[in-house]
Amino acid sequence: MFRNAKNVGYYMIGSGSLAQLGDLIGARRAAVNGPAVFFIDHFFEGKDLIAKLPVESKDMVVYVDTTNEPTTDSIDGYTDKVKAFLNGVAPCALLAFGGGCVLDTCKCVGNLLNNPGKAENYQGWELVKNPAPYKIAVPTLSGTGSETSRTGIICNEEKNIKLGMNSDYTMFEQVLLDPDLTASVPRNQYFYTGIDTYMHCFESITGSYRNVVVDSLAEKAIDLSKQVYLSSDMMSDENREKLMIASFLGGMAAGFVGVVHPLSAGLSMVLHMHHGIANCHALTVLEDIYPNEYKDFMSMMERQGIDLPKGICQGLTDAQYDALYGASIVHEKPLSNRLGPDFKKILTKENVIERFKRM
Repeated sequence: MFRNAKNVGYYMIGSGSLAQLGDLIGARRAAVNGPAVFFIDHFFEGKDLIAKLPVESKDMVVYVDTTNEPTTDSIDGYTDKVKAFLNGVAPCALLAFGGGCVLDTCKCVGNLLNNPGKAENYQGWELVKNPAPYKIAVPTLSGTGSETSRTGIICNEEKNIKLGMNSDYTMFEQVLLDPDLTASVPRNQYFYTGIDTYMHCFESITGSYRNVVVDSLAEKAIDLSKQVYLSSDMMSDENREKLMIASFLGGMAAGFVGVVHPLSAGLSMVLHMHHGIANCHALTVLEDIYPNEYKDFMSMMERQGIDLPKGICQGLTDAQYDALYGASIVHEKPLSNRLGPDFKKILTKENVIERFKRM
């Protein structure tokens, strides 16, 4: 079987490009006589960014709490609020301003606006049947690739699983990449989030579920990531633009990941750790599975002066270690992508828990 792959329809990139957002949303207002819904990281509430956005009096602004990653409950809650505001009127567009948490929230709420049921009903592959409203992504962080991926990641706390709405309908129709928006990101967060591009791309090209297009995109994203993180200043103007491009390409290359992301998902579910830093912790105990990438990652951290907290899994209960194992090993597709169908013979319960204890 051959997959008919979809990518983002339009993109704009460059310093100062945020000034063009009014034109982009203006075209949507002319096409659909409904309000726009702006999903904005709560970090920006009361900040200068809001004054730069083309928000009209009829529009809705939703501040997304990014303290924790999106959950099925939080997505359902935001969906209820947006539906109540729209009251049956079709929006001209949904717009997302933030990192992966905000972008994924916008994508998942968009799916639920035009599909019945709750968020947990659509965690998986090709479960979304009706197109979502038009969506525009404006990332203020680089690395997750959410701006170009077909997945909106959600934590289902009841089922102890982190899984996305994986569908062509989840994708953004328009992406605007302005590297000026990442200039004020805290240095550690810039590293933790940005390195996600490097990680999901090397997992993709070291797996067995591959194709030549994904490999090409991933290889370029990895090259750009290394240029950024092995440079003397990862946050220079040039490097912030490079990292945005790497994230853009990496999102398109994001297919099946490998072992890093399942362990990272376990940390997100049990310790409520954000995705980027959870990935970093995961790779520090996978030197036997990804030896070259482990060495590169450690060099990148040293080069940029990044200190990863130690002892994050010390003192946990047996029940918590069991939950970490369960929330990791459940991701069979990525684990078999890297280790083959017998991955459980390598990643035994004892082996996985020992890795978490080393964090």
